[in-house]
Amino acid sequence: MLTTAKYPSPKGEITLVTITNASGASVVLSNLGAGIVEVNVPDRDGKLADVVLGYANPADYIADGPCAGKVPGRYANRIAKGDLKVDGKAYQLEINNGPNALHGGSEGFHNQIWTIVSAEGNTVVMEYKAADGEANYPGNLTARATYRWTDANELELTLEATTDAATVVNLTNHAYWNLAGHNAGSVLGEKLQLNASQYLPTDNTLIPEGVLVPVAGSPMDFTSAKALGDEIKVEFPALVYGKGYDNCWAVDNYTPGKVQTVAVLTDDATGRCLTVDSDQPGVQIYTGNWLAGCPANKAGRVYDDYDGVAIECQDFPDAPHNTGFPSTELRPGEKYCRHINFKFTVY
Repeated sequence: MLTTAKYPSPKGEITLVTITNASGASVVLSNLGAGIVEVNVPDRDGKLADVVLGYANPADYIADGPCAGKVPGRYANRIAKGDLKVDGKAYQLEINNGPNALHGGSEGFHNQIWTIVSAEGNTVVMEYKAADGEANYPGNLTARATYRWTDANELELTLEATTDAATVVNLTNHAYWNLAGHNAGSVLGEKLQLNASQYLPTDNTLIPEGVLVPVAGSPMDFTSAKALGDEIKVEFPALVYGKGYDNCWAVDNYTPGKVQTVAVLTDDATGRCLTVDSDQPGVQIYTGNWLAGCPANKAGRVYDDYDGVAIECQDFPDAPHNTGFPSTELRPGEKYCRHINFKFTVY
């Protein structure tokens, strides 16, 4: 079942689309930033709870610091010093995160009203057309996000893009998860396992150094499940730089176009499990280190730091400056297509 509701905002009319499956579990999607604003799934006793962080007012997602639930672009994550070169031509991107460009700038895809192309049955398709020169990126680019909510409590996301000139693109979803419920407080007791034996160390502005380093023997090792908070206070460069986890891991056995399990998040208290599958080469784990000060949430309070964790399947940050990373260039006649699937089960 699919229903819609509309709300005014400074950006234009925001449409929220609710998809409810046969069991009564539901998701709520927004055309602001092609965002996920609710995911209501059962615990081991069948009790439904909303497990994605979000705000009471649909318009509060505009220009929010956490980028909650939305699809950032044209380039998710960071590009060092906003310095972009495509085919030898230089483009200066907006500096909006320390000395770097983040998520396509302050007017990135996540802060735009997307067009709902279709909303039928269990599927919603949204599209955003970015003009050549928008946020100083080259090429007229059309981005599309297709969400499908299944009776098996799987939220399937397909991200696509085409361009009429050489450009770069890196798309993901920036939802923050708390399997105990969006208003349950700290997520640091929940356990994470990653299919990633290497990560990308960064400088103190969170720009990758251009190498992959084994996680073994470090707090970055999630090859076996452990609580997010177990080592988050260790004096380790990555954790000091970001005030917690805010790094990209390289997915093991990455093959372009091959969807595989990237991450598993579990909550022992409720029995909820989130399995994230994707064909992206990297996964950024961000433990909500700067959530305090965001708009009032769906329960009327402001989230605290570490109340949710973002699991962002994506290309590597700053890939345009690292020829050894998978390329993020997109050219006319090519099609960018990536998949991220969020599967909810209980144990």
